Amino acid sequence: MTKILIRFIVLTLLSSVGAFAQKPFEIKAFSIYTPLPQEVDEFIKFVEEELAPNGINTVIIQVDYHYQWKSHPELQSETPLSEAHIKKMLAACKKHGINLIPQLNLLGHQSEGDYMKMLLRVYPQFDEKPHVDLSNFSWPNPDDLYCKSYCPLHPEVHNIVFDLIDELVEVFEATDYHAGMDEVFDFVDKDCPRCKGLDPAVVFANEVNKIHQHLAKKDIRLWIWGDRLLDGRSSGIGMWEASYNNTQRAIDWIPKDILICDWHYKKAIATPAYFAMKGFDVIACPWNQPEVAEAQVRMMDFLRKNNTEEMEGHIKGVMQTIWEPTSEFIKSYHDYDPNKSYEKSRVQTLKTLIETVKEVESKK
Repeated sequence: MTKILIRFIVLTLLSSVGAFAQKPFEIKAFSIYTPLPQEVDEFIKFVEEELAPNGINTVIIQVDYHYQWKSHPELQSETPLSEAHIKKMLAACKKHGINLIPQLNLLGHQSEGDYMKMLLRVYPQFDEKPHVDLSNFSWPNPDDLYCKSYCPLHPEVHNIVFDLIDELVEVFEATDYHAGMDEVFDFVDKDCPRCKGLDPAVVFANEVNKIHQHLAKKDIRLWIWGDRLLDGRSSGIGMWEASYNNTQRAIDWIPKDILICDWHYKKAIATPAYFAMKGFDVIACPWNQPEVAEAQVRMMDFLRKNNTEEMEGHIKGVMQTIWEPTSEFIKSYHDYDPNKSYEKSRVQTLKTLIETVKEVESKK
């Protein structure tokens, strides 16, 4: 009888410990440029040997125009991936339970420096600021052009863009799609015959809604960066990680099932709480400062523990962002020496994010 009672007490205590154990973050993500065709095997090895064993369960590939499009082959950029390349990466991710998500930047980021990306190179009529020449580009400039955008009110642009989205979500067998939509400065231009004089928040919200509605027909979830939904002036966050061009009110006019990627690279600013209060699922995203990654993981853990049940459910996790060629990052990762001092190390940031996630998830 005594043995039975002791066993019952032990089982009860173990059950109680499990009940109070910290739940893992739902999303532990890694975002990077698409690998070149000759780098696909190296990328898969990195996923299998480094990301998967360290708990990364979501990988976003920033494809942009680096794909052999069937619907619009004229938009294929240099060194594109084939369907076979995508399927090979997809199979590796599936084997490890990783959600592989495609990203094609919509609205903004249609150029980079003096390089015009394929959409506006082939269809210059979609350009929001066609009068601005990219030759001899420098930032800042009198036109306030950081990178080109397409005009969301051009009557033909979505016929093209949605064909590309459809191809990507099909080949990736995707349940989620990342549309980018960050750092949109070239927007509602005073010389645009369609946009001039309109409310930027309304135009931005309408574009998000149009993309969301298209994806919803296929039961695909939309992900976007969160900066255009934050007021950069009243918050003091500034014009990069938040908006100076009056798009922030769009947050109240877009669907709540959009997942917000809330990126802050210099401080762990607590805006995930704001997005959660607005009813959005949110992940915090660092880049190249390890202390920021650690603070963001701890912040998200704090927000889960110190919140209402409703808002706690919106705090989904974290995502490491990488803004350099895939092969360069992987080489840096393997060359990393923990005994050396690195300034703004993306590799150290990823390692710090992973270790901090493991720490907070292991706490009872």
